[in-house]
Amino acid sequence: MDIQHISLPPGIHFVATPIGAARDITLRALDILASADVIAAEDTRTARHLMQIHGIALGDRLLIAYHDHSAPGVRDKLIAMAAAGKSVACVSEAGTPMVADPGYPLARDAIAAGVPVHTAPGPSAMLAALTVAGLPSDRVLFVGFPPPQAAARRALFDEIGGIAATLVFYESPRRVRRTLRELSDALGEMRPAAVCRELTKRFEEVTRGTLGELAAAFEGREVKGEIVVVVGRGMRAAAALEDMEAALRAALARGSVKDAVAEVAAALDLPRRDVYRAALRLEGKE
Repeated sequence: MDIQHISLPPGIHFVATPIGAARDITLRALDILASADVIAAEDTRTARHLMQIHGIALGDRLLIAYHDHSAPGVRDKLIAMAAAGKSVACVSEAGTPMVADPGYPLARDAIAAGVPVHTAPGPSAMLAALTVAGLPSDRVLFVGFPPPQAAARRALFDEIGGIAATLVFYESPRRVRRTLRELSDALGEMRPAAVCRELTKRFEEVTRGTLGELAAAFEGREVKGEIVVVVGRGMRAAAALEDMEAALRAALARGSVKDAVAEVAAALDLPRRDVYRAALRLEGKE
């Protein structure tokens, strides 16, 4: 592998790094890591290890920690160095900076200060997951990590449920079971989805099915590794209110509210919560 020491223009260079396999890095990314005057890394240990794997010496260059919890002064320092003519490479721990990784405030403030911003595109867990999920990728909404607070999660899922796009979430292994349950309740248990784990790594795994099936499959399972949940578009946006109410009336005439809600929610791929509220209105209980 021929790594070149090149003359980089001053500014901030956002560099995508591997999400698993170290050889997924691009030649251009290696050239930038070998040539940048300063390297800003979300995790300096990971950056050092990646450079060692590819035979890149840090030498006497600055390696600065820059992550979500960095003080604003760190960002200001990086921008000041770039404004003074330095080339600053910014790398996340894995993947593309600014895709659920540190980067946006740095790019925003650099642009506002008139400092050039460059990109060396490459690995991204979001794009990798879309590739293997087998779900439509012509219209995609990247949601990132759902908030941990219950009320905020409900508001988020209600907000995006009707969007006619494939949804991409990042999630921690500790919360993936909860997220699958809540997505199934909020978006409809028949909505197609995929859980992508440890992408590009030795134990890569993709589990496909409906949200209801995935919620059941992961319920009693201990999960490890990085998780991306991809949810295909549902029919929620196309289901008109009158269609739901007509289906509910017919179902309520045959059975209980509980059975009617389950039947209509599954048939129209609607969140049970919404169907239940409509059923209560029809029954005069709300």
